[in-house]
Amino acid sequence: MAVHLAEPCMIDPRAEIDEDVEIGPFCVIGPHVRIGRGTRLENNVTIMGRVTIGQYNHIWPNVVIGGYPQDVSYQGSDTQVIIGDHNIIRECVTINRASEKEDGITRIGNHNFLMAGCHVAHDCKLGNHIIIANNTLLAGHVHVHDYASLSGAVAIHHFARVGSYSFVAGCSAVRHDVPPYMLVEGYPARPRCVNTVGLKRNNFPAQVIQALAEAHRLLYRAKVRLEDAWEILRSNGQLLPQVNHLLSFIQEQHEGMHGRARERRKAA
Repeated sequence: MAVHLAEPCMIDPRAEIDEDVEIGPFCVIGPHVRIGRGTRLENNVTIMGRVTIGQYNHIWPNVVIGGYPQDVSYQGSDTQVIIGDHNIIRECVTINRASEKEDGITRIGNHNFLMAGCHVAHDCKLGNHIIIANNTLLAGHVHVHDYASLSGAVAIHHFARVGSYSFVAGCSAVRHDVPPYMLVEGYPARPRCVNTVGLKRNNFPAQVIQALAEAHRLLYRAKVRLEDAWEILRSNGQLLPQVNHLLSFIQEQHEGMHGRARERRKAA
């Protein structure tokens, strides 16, 4: 099948566009762009710089992908954006190309849903099956792990991690890493409870949810030291793989600066 192209558009002839791609009117596509089959661009989509977009994505009006990072140290090097398959990117989302400070890639995985007005800054890494609601802002170098859900108007500090299967409540300010499986909320956001609804929707066994809830109680309510919580959960037979992952994540968080594992403490 051929490319479905509405006029007027500005598509550089050097762009690589697979079959069965739909491009709506007033789209602008630069010379170093690759778009996989089955992807649909509505009107007024702008894709610039070195951008690779996979298959069967749906990109809505006024999305801008591949713009310069909003980083004053950026010197114009050939960094890029890589987007996987089956993503929905709604109106007015902006996804910036990477800076020179990491691997040069802003990356978005597969089966993600970015709602209107979201911003994905330079060097961010998003996994798979992530939901990000309207007007949520990811600062530079943020990592969002698989199956995380971010509600509307959330702001995430640079270098923070959002753990898998976590939920960030609306209007929260995320300054620290968000532990996996937890629901966080507030200004600044703090773990309030286990993300029980999200875990049930993803078919987590009751035994796992109960063990994670006990880990949350020990760490965030009883204020038990991490090492002691590890031992208590082990002695109770609740040190399941998911609990071990949670505790390991928190240990890495403690080893970083300001509650962010990706900002490591400098050696004395």
